Amino acid sequence: MSYPILYSLRQCPYAMRARISLLLAKQTVLLRDIVMKNIPSEMLAVSPKGTVPVLLFDDSSVIEESIDIMTWALKQNDPSNLLRSHQPNDYQEMFELIKRNDNEFIEALNKYKAAARYHDAAESTYRRQCEPFITYLEECLTRHDYLIGATPSLADYAILPFIRQFSRVDRKWYLQAPYPKLQHWLEQHYQNPIFSKAMTKYPQWLDNKESILFGSE
Repeated sequence: MSYPILYSLRQCPYAMRARISLLLAKQTVLLRDIVMKNIPSEMLAVSPKGTVPVLLFDDSSVIEESIDIMTWALKQNDPSNLLRSHQPNDYQEMFELIKRNDNEFIEALNKYKAAARYHDAAESTYRRQCEPFITYLEECLTRHDYLIGATPSLADYAILPFIRQFSRVDRKWYLQAPYPKLQHWLEQHYQNPIFSKAMTKYPQWLDNKESILFGSE
């Protein structure tokens, strides 16, 4: 049996999204772990944009966007109703929240990370630019256990990798910040075996050209 090929980078938040969704949907792929300083020519041949994740199928079709990979996987199998397929209000709210994360929060987060990396005096300014979204998530989690309701949805797993990054920029500040619900939510995800599986470290594909069977129980 043949499986799709997933080009991935372990610490990339977009690739994390893809791996998590494949595990949640129990979709098996051949994982090829890469590094950005040495992108395989095989990946560039099918996806010249040169970023991960990339999901390649037998018919040479390609999915290059992380949310599209998540959606594809869960449309194959969604045992926990993460897509909220029969709940149109939740479905709309879910994608609006992901859009806000991707179009607003990530830009502020990248500035915050860069400022911290280079000890820029504007670090706290960029962190404050992140906080309207963080505050909104805290409010959501005050109303219910997960971002959209009482159970996880696609939004929780799509946003998780970026909140993980936010929490790691200034760990000391984050731990005393007024976001206890968000901190608990993040810790819950860390305790989920799915997260550990998604973050397993594998050999680089270019080292031996051996793909890893990923996503199967």
